[in-house]
Amino acid sequence: MDFMAIYHFIFETYYGIGILVASGLVLSLIISIILEHKTRKTYVDRGPRDDDDDWSFFDDDDEEEE
Repeated sequence: MDFMAIYHFIFETYYGIGILVASGLVLSLIISIILEHKTRKTYVDRGPRDDDDDWSFFDDDDEEEE
């Protein structure tokens, strides 16, 4: 099979485009699993968190008035 036939199949047919998209999804899934595993190995659990230093992205800066 020559290069032009492979190119035509991958980029000019519905099956080839489907294979290209599916392989991209599978490849990115495999890479993300490997990187997540390495990250968990590097940054191990350091114990329970302190409730006093609890920060959240959605918290308001102002304290609620009672």
